[in-house]
Amino acid sequence: MSTLAPGPESRIYAPSELNREARIHLEAGFPRLWIRGEISNLARPASGHLYFSLKDQRAQIRCALFRSNAGAIGFKPGNGDEVLVRGRLSLYEPRGDYQLIADGLLAAGAGALQQAFDALKRKLESEGLFAQERKKPLPAWPRRLAVVTSPSGAAVRDILHVIEQRWPLAEVRIYPSQVQGDQAPAELVHALRAADRDGFADVILLARGGGSLEDLWAFNDETLARLIAGLATPVVSGVGHETDFTIADFVADLRAPTPSAAAAAATPDGPALLRQIKTLQARIHTAAERHLDRQAQRLDHLARRLQAHSPERRLQELQTRHTSLARRLRRALQQVLARHAQHLHAARTRLDQASPARQLERLDERRRALGQRLQLAVERHLERSTARLVTQSRALDAVSPLKVLERGYAVVRDLDGNALTRADQFQSGKDVSLLFRQFEVAARITSDPATKTPDSDTVARPSGMPSTGSPGS
Repeated sequence: MSTLAPGPESRIYAPSELNREARIHLEAGFPRLWIRGEISNLARPASGHLYFSLKDQRAQIRCALFRSNAGAIGFKPGNGDEVLVRGRLSLYEPRGDYQLIADGLLAAGAGALQQAFDALKRKLESEGLFAQERKKPLPAWPRRLAVVTSPSGAAVRDILHVIEQRWPLAEVRIYPSQVQGDQAPAELVHALRAADRDGFADVILLARGGGSLEDLWAFNDETLARLIAGLATPVVSGVGHETDFTIADFVADLRAPTPSAAAAAATPDGPALLRQIKTLQARIHTAAERHLDRQAQRLDHLARRLQAHSPERRLQELQTRHTSLARRLRRALQQVLARHAQHLHAARTRLDQASPARQLERLDERRRALGQRLQLAVERHLERSTARLVTQSRALDAVSPLKVLERGYAVVRDLDGNALTRADQFQSGKDVSLLFRQFEVAARITSDPATKTPDSDTVARPSGMPSTGSPGS
């Protein structure tokens, strides 16, 4: 009986299980790598994939280059060509074949690195990793900077010097890494991941000094390029000199020609900002003074308005207005009272003038005045009448019969006193009187005038006619 048997602690694998675990361990144990060898057994199926073996003098390994990467190699490989193949180790589980899954293929010899560079550039560019719209903007005022570079190189000193000159306020943290050699890509990836994961920096600077294409080849690694494209922190690359370009430059959010330029691009110009700040301070000071002047004027205006609308001011205005209105009311009342007093005085005057006593007084005064005027008029009339009478008396006296009588004539009158002036009035036997100047004599007519001669002493004559006889006969 055979003693060969699995124990209770032994695990029994199926071929598929074993192949799967072998593939997992194989892929996890080996990172992406480069292999140099000669192509043999090249197959080009209709799928567009490439299947070939890569061999040297002592061994060979099966390789598969799928169509997605085969189109970017830039040349047509053939059996016997010496090439550089980049890829990862794997295992084809159905057959248990150990193989290399290639993602890049370069012709070995002169220009191989450049071909690899161009191929990777075309590939990543076709995937959009170089597109400007996917690149992140740099912060205008970074407070913290992470520098991924060699801590012993000249690049780190140049970067620190530029930051000290331009933006000394920034905190700087160095994430050390090799920048040349086979281990450099992995260390650069590790350092970038750490800088992004820490969340310390606002910007990451990826830098190294100048060198040949081989010296800078670590920055042309595809894994490094894809990592830079996926970082949350903006990356500024400053690798080599101004004429040097790496894949990292194309993928980074900003490419600077040198490490010093990368530091300058990631930081603001402090001295220039200081000058600008001083200029702005002066402008702000001037603007503030002008603003304060305007605000002071506005404050004065508002203070005056507030004072004008304040309750105390309002009360003062109301008090002043009340005093003014009271004064105007007193003046108006005084004027009204004065007008009423004038009207009352005028009414009283009119009443006094229209009263019976006043009317009697005026009538009495008028009577006295009229009496005086009448007396004066009478006196004047009497004077005029007297004067006229005197004149008339003198005229009358001049023609008065008495004047004739004074010359010795007489007036014959009947007993009734009538003067006898016509001859028919003289009748015989009629008693008459003879009126002389100073006396009167009774007489009787003894004859008619016709019976008497004219020279008779008894013949009657008209009054005023002088007798032809002697006076007094």
